[in-house]
Amino acid sequence: METTKKRGLPLHVLMLGGFLLGLIAGLWVNLTIGADAEAVGWITANITGPIGQIFLRLLFVLVLPLLFSALVVGVAEMGDLQSLGRVGLKTLLLTVAMSAIAVAIGLLLVNAFQPGVGVDPAAAQAMMADYAERAQSIVAGAPASVEAGEFFLDLVPQNAFKAAAESQFLSVMVFAVLFGIGLVLAKSAATDHLQLTLQGVYEVMMKLIGIVIQIAPIAVACFMFNLAAEFGWELIVRLAAYCAVALSAMAIHMFIVFPIVVWLAGGVNPIAFFTRIRDPLLVAFSTASSNATLPVSLRTAQEDLKLPRKIARFVLTIGATGNQNGTALFEGVTVLFLAQFFGIELSLQQQIIVMLVCILGGIGTAGVPAGSLPVIAMILVMVGVRPEGIALVLGVDRFLDMCRTTLNVTGDLVIATVVSRGETDAELKPAERAPFTPPAG
Repeated sequence: METTKKRGLPLHVLMLGGFLLGLIAGLWVNLTIGADAEAVGWITANITGPIGQIFLRLLFVLVLPLLFSALVVGVAEMGDLQSLGRVGLKTLLLTVAMSAIAVAIGLLLVNAFQPGVGVDPAAAQAMMADYAERAQSIVAGAPASVEAGEFFLDLVPQNAFKAAAESQFLSVMVFAVLFGIGLVLAKSAATDHLQLTLQGVYEVMMKLIGIVIQIAPIAVACFMFNLAAEFGWELIVRLAAYCAVALSAMAIHMFIVFPIVVWLAGGVNPIAFFTRIRDPLLVAFSTASSNATLPVSLRTAQEDLKLPRKIARFVLTIGATGNQNGTALFEGVTVLFLAQFFGIELSLQQQIIVMLVCILGGIGTAGVPAGSLPVIAMILVMVGVRPEGIALVLGVDRFLDMCRTTLNVTGDLVIATVVSRGETDAELKPAERAPFTPPAG
């Protein structure tokens, strides 16, 4: 897939340029014209908003067939259930471990700096009033509780097509894994043809995504313009203590934990690793969606990191929804911040429960913008905090969502790198079999 445009500028440079252009233009509009101006509303509603949404929709319409085909072929290419079990177990253990470390870092920083203590109640009430309607819709969509039995039951779809239509990515992924296992077990000339067809679907999706991604710099500029024009400098200064703690925890995980894991467990130079994953990080930051970033992550893993294709497909497609370190960290920080704000002291036992639920929430949260907010509302109810208090963080959630999505995508690529160590893409020789003959009649 091409990563450059005319004049030879790399895609990540163009996206960075779009990011800065949109940010500067949005801040200028916010400071000189004002976010409430009719002209600004018209531009965001009719020009920059639709352009950004068209880009996201083009990515999302391609992501589901990409995810299904990549995961099925990735499982089938393992060649045997022993290889699949080994890779799957390593992926699961790393996912849980990395999420646990992320949440622990967040909880330690919140307890150390207590950003929710001393917040101006009048300002908080004003913010809650501004975002009351959106907060209520989030609370209404939150699950009543997290029960292990129900969680695992929901993983198995009653109807795979309904799950796909409702964007139930975890259910689709489980069906794709089962489908891939079926291809491994039912080896024949016919299943080889089916696998080849799915490989073709994957390549078509990647080609189309390669075309779509070329408009990413324009979409990035539109995203940042809308964000800066609406919030201005409030994006940085509102709830500064809360943002500082959340961003510090993410930075520790991003620039200390990940490099150590990549270096020691993956055997890769951290500087080289981060240099090669610039494209997916920029797309993740701009779109705030792990699922929308999946195509770019797959391309980067295969072409820039040189990871085995079968490992990259398997780990990254699962990781786009099932490995969200940044989301788990953010959920823990937000719950404790709001508990501090409302004067509710959580015991060590309660914080451990919050940590476990956040790890589970990080696995089950949809990889779409603001997908973690209903989970946070549910956890708040569990610990006795008013769920409507989530309105306090909505003013800065978009920016933090962009940051935690970047952490999520980096975590996916880190785990793919570690799991790939010692693995190869060598094709297994098919067993000798009679050619496929359709049944008579």
